Formats: sequence, C-alpha cells, structure tokens
Amino acid sequence: MNFSISKFFSKEGILILLPAVLVTALGFWIAAQFIKPAPPSHITIATGSEQGAYHRFARQYASEIAKAGIKLHLKSTAGSVENIALLQEAQSGVDLALVQGGVATGDRAPGIVSLGRMFMEPVWVFYRGSEDLDRLSSLAGKKIGIGGKGSGTRQLSLVLLKPNGITARTAEFQDVGGAAAAACLTQGGCDAVFLVASPKSKIVQGLLRDESVRLMSFAQGEAMTRIFPFLARVDLPEGVIDFVRNIPATDKTLVAAQAGLMAREDIHPAIVGLLVNAAKRIHEKGGLFQNVGEYPKRTDPEFPLSDAAEIAYNSGVPFLQRLLPFWLAIFIERMIVLIVPIATILLPLIKIGPWLYEWRVRRRLLYWYGQLKDLEHRIAVDTALEGLAGYRSEIEKISESVRVIPVPLTFSDRFYELQAAVDLVRQRLRVQN
Repeated sequence: MNFSISKFFSKEGILILLPAVLVTALGFWIAAQFIKPAPPSHITIATGSEQGAYHRFARQYASEIAKAGIKLHLKSTAGSVENIALLQEAQSGVDLALVQGGVATGDRAPGIVSLGRMFMEPVWVFYRGSEDLDRLSSLAGKKIGIGGKGSGTRQLSLVLLKPNGITARTAEFQDVGGAAAAACLTQGGCDAVFLVASPKSKIVQGLLRDESVRLMSFAQGEAMTRIFPFLARVDLPEGVIDFVRNIPATDKTLVAAQAGLMAREDIHPAIVGLLVNAAKRIHEKGGLFQNVGEYPKRTDPEFPLSDAAEIAYNSGVPFLQRLLPFWLAIFIERMIVLIVPIATILLPLIKIGPWLYEWRVRRRLLYWYGQLKDLEHRIAVDTALEGLAGYRSEIEKISESVRVIPVPLTFSDRFYELQAAVDLVRQRLRVQN
C-alpha cells in the first residue's frame, strides 16, 4: 500500500490522526499507572548494636548493593524489637531491618514483609554452678540476664522461659545483654544469662573458654522446635570450638533462631531483588550451624514473603541486570512495561489509519459517482431537455468538486475514470440543442 505521512497534514488526515493521538495518549496514561517509580538511590537498614553480627552483615549488604549504585545507610538500634517498631513507623526513614526470629509475627506487625531468613543465631544459655542443667525449668529461683530492653534476646528469652514456668514471680530477671550480661555472670550478679549471637562473637567465645561458667545443653531441644517453629535444633560437637582445649568437652544440643531480613511492604521490587541476590552471595557459604547453600531461605514462619523476593529466589539475577548496569537495566525493564501495552494500541492504529484514510477517499469518489449517475438518470428521463441549462451548470460543479479531491496514488486510476465519466456527460450535454 502506497501511503505517505504527508497526507495527514490535510484536513482529512487530521480528522483521522487526532483520535489516534488521543487514544495513544490515553494508553500511555493507563500503562503509566502500572509502572512503579525508579528505585531510590539510597535506603536505610536498622541493624542493632554496632558490635553485633547484624551490623556486620549489614555492612556487607551495603558493599554488595553499592556495586549497583544504591547506597545503604546503617542505623544502630537496641535490637530487633526496636527494628520492628521502626519499620512500622512511617516517619522513621527505615526501609529494612534485620530481625531475630521469635520477636514478632506478621499478625502483630502488619505492613512488614520478609525477604527470607538469612542465617542461624544460636540461643546460648550460660550459667554458674556445678550442677549439670539441661532444662530451662531448672532456672527457677535464679537471677537471669534476659537481654537489654528493646532487644530481640529479651523478647525471645521471655517467650522460651514462660512455658517452662519461669516468670518474674519464679525468678529474678535482669535486663542485661551482650557484654553487660557476660560481666554480670562472671562477676556473680547473675546466675544465668541468655545470649543470641554468632559462635564467632567475642562474648560467646570468651564465655565458652571461661572455666567458671557452663553452657546449657537443651535436653528438650527438639520439643522446643515443635512448639516454636521459628527455632531450629542445632548441635555443637565436642571440641568444635577449640580442639586443643576440647571446648566444649561434650556434645551440646542448642536451639537457634533464624534471623530474617524484613522490609516495609511498599519497598521497591528492584531493591528487593538486589538485596536477595546480595544475601545469596553473602550467606550461601555456610557456617558452623548451617550447610553450604542452606541460607538464605525463602520460607518464613512468621512473616509473609515479599512477592518480589519470591521472584528473585526463583529466577536469580534478572537477565538484563546480568548484561547491563543496574540503572540501565531497570530503565529498560520499566520502558518495556510501558511500551508493550502501547504497542498493542499503536500497531493496529498504524494499520487502520491508512486504511481508514483510503476508505474515506473511496467513499468520496463513490459519492461523486452517485451524483453523476443521478444526473444521468434525470437527463435520460427529461426527453424534452427542459432543464438543460441546469444540467450543464450541475455537471460543471461536479467537475470542479472532483478535481480537488485529495486522492492517493493507489486510487489514481479510479480518480481519472471518474474525471473521464464527468467529461463524457459534459460532452453529451454540449451536443444537445
């Protein structure tokens, strides 16, 4: 089909082009409603103490996503309880948080989604005395360091102690955690302390090597994991901490909370994918309590998993992000979301526009063929030719109107046939007396 865009500069073309432009603009607007804004250039994560594992891992996340041009700001906090509160506070500026398992659930913390469980955090219960304690219920009547206020350790300690009959009425709780808890234990201010920390923690390593304190092995460890699904049973084999000094001296059964990476539910999907893939590179190496590739885990017993995180776990790094810089890949992905629905509008319009234009031209030609045929019929029935002057005037008007019809080249033959038909009628009228 021979069709030139120059035709659209005519009035005829504008009548066709204008509705097409309006429909396309409407399509752009509708498609734009489904496109999220570009990902932010900086986000903030709540970590915990600057000396803790959360802060250390957050620095690694920051290093990974900085390669994509995203800056991750670290916010030190008292612990997981405060982290959850910051995620729920609209004006806090916190987008992400590392959270200890057992601190809260999605029912109690709406608006928060999980990006998966990242690593194990063993629950260490150290105590003083010569007794061999292997049940939390044996801590009745003792002074127990349950963790600092606002910490996940305190929250988890209370959760674990309650079903064992240990409450503020049956024991004396001390709000100390971390280094303060260790000092409280070694100096005699506490009979037992709870710590939730990595086995590499200096505090844990120090207490494991301190001959004045002992580590509780949970005889009911398996039962605890059945009651509390956010816990996992782990084993600390004899001698694994120190072969020479044989620390621990016997196998120990512990339970571990699974630390999760949580986010506001409105976090940008591209950021989620970036973080999940960064977490894979950081945590898949394994450790003392987890196998290679075991973490991060997409399952979360307490919070709903982000849809974007589910996609990231299933698909890995998006194809475009493997080939292009992050910002460019995201730009192209957003444009695809915009262009695909628009293309479904434009492609038919590109085909229909020329067809509609030529249909209108064909209709115009047929209109004048109809006028000419009507004139011939009236001449044929007017045997006396009483209206000859009027017929001659009418054929001239038809001839002039036909002459200025805008016609594409594909209709040149029909255009000239119409002109020839007009001339034929004109000639017949001229020879009439």
